[in-house]
Amino acid sequence: MRELIASSKRLGAALGGLRFSAPVDRVYQPLDYAWRPHQRYLEKYAAGPKRVLFLGMNPGPFGMAQTGVPFGEVAAVRDWLGIEEPVGKPRNEHPKRPVEGFQCKRSEVSGRRLWGLFAERFDHAESFFKQHFVLNYCPLVWMSATGANLTPDKLPATEMEPVEKACLQHLGEVISIMRPSFLIGIGGYAEDRLRRAAQTTGSAAVIGRILHPSPASPAANRGWAEAASRQLADLGVW
Repeated sequence: MRELIASSKRLGAALGGLRFSAPVDRVYQPLDYAWRPHQRYLEKYAAGPKRVLFLGMNPGPFGMAQTGVPFGEVAAVRDWLGIEEPVGKPRNEHPKRPVEGFQCKRSEVSGRRLWGLFAERFDHAESFFKQHFVLNYCPLVWMSATGANLTPDKLPATEMEPVEKACLQHLGEVISIMRPSFLIGIGGYAEDRLRRAAQTTGSAAVIGRILHPSPASPAANRGWAEAASRQLADLGVW
């Protein structure tokens, strides 16, 4: 667990000084201003090898951007994961995207769906984390001048090169530390990064994906939990 905390700190440091051109107007770094709940998440749940590693893409504006926890819907993090720590403010905060930490009243739908599925299957968070862990590939939040969320797959490849290098390095370290048997991307982008990282680490884990729980996906709005459960069963995870 100490190795993972150190790896997360290195990732944050590697990404801290990067600059991005338009359409990017602001960049939030939760591993900076929301480090305390993120560290608590690692301390509580990251110890030991894991059978399954779930990987998301990057923080949502009302999830990890507020709580420092991947897919960090406030109620799920506070009530099911049992984490509530002080959260600071990002540099150059956008007025339309304030960071309110655990006082945020908005719900991150993707996080509510993901942690809700795990809570339905496992009585306690500790039971889930005995064999599972959830990680985001990249901890940065990009937004336009209007405050609109920008996902990493929409940004120029040249500007993303140092981001990809640092994030793949971190992901490889996590895989080497946790030694999972299954690498599950939450969406296609994350699955692709898991395949890249598995190649560099020599991991023989089964690699697959589940449908992303984003409300922007029509398929996810037609019974996401049932679809994801079927996919995990087909992969042999559950």
